[in-house]
Amino acid sequence: MNMLYKFIRTPILWAIALAFIAFYPMLISIYVFLPLLVGVMGYILMKGIETNRLSFIVIPLIYFLNLEVNLSLPYFLMLIAALLIYILFFRHLNYFRKCSICRPILSVILMDLLYLGLLLSYDFIFSTHSIVLDNILLYSLVVDLLVVVLL
Repeated sequence: MNMLYKFIRTPILWAIALAFIAFYPMLISIYVFLPLLVGVMGYILMKGIETNRLSFIVIPLIYFLNLEVNLSLPYFLMLIAALLIYILFFRHLNYFRKCSICRPILSVILMDLLYLGLLLSYDFIFSTHSIVLDNILLYSLVVDLLVVVLL
């Protein structure tokens, strides 16, 4: 019974993940109040790199690319932000061993802030205007934090 359950569960989980990756960025471009979930996907990517799980690496990469294409954002900037956080900070967050929720929360905050900083510097350097700073970004950060706490 356990083998059958696993055989049925795995394709269903992959179908849900692929549907989320394919359609959620499209919904964000239509409904601007939906959170971007950049921090959560960045944390999943960093966790996948740390544990060498291919599915945890591929899903965020496709999500990042799809989100950047749908929202006309600079390509691979989310990936660069996630890799910078992983290289510079993620391994040092192991000091929070007793606080199991501190590492994901700090990773999401760092990912969101670094991505916002990189995006604003990209806009400044190339004299473009790709993002509007308003309360929706703060709402997106709060939802990112809530989602990573629930994960």
